[in-house]
Amino acid sequence: MIRSELIHKLAEENPSLNLQEVERIVDLFFKEIVDRLSTGGRVELRGFGAFTTRAREARTGRNPRTGEQVPVDAKRVPYFKPGKEMRERLNTKATV
Repeated sequence: MIRSELIHKLAEENPSLNLQEVERIVDLFFKEIVDRLSTGGRVELRGFGAFTTRAREARTGRNPRTGEQVPVDAKRVPYFKPGKEMRERLNTKATV
């Protein structure tokens, strides 16, 4: 599912909201997650999972085109850990 599909699905399930309002809500939701992670915080959505960041050390990388070694700075990367409910749903076999 992509962002626009999510917006349309939410708009269908909430007919009292127009498409622009739903889009504004989705934008705000994602912005708040990014803002919290950028300050080193954690976002936990019960039953879904938790977003955090992890530190990556500085290292020497390699340019795949030339083979030349290049320095790669230390950075923080986003990390998602699925919640218990999500793991259980993903790992149960559907009965046909």
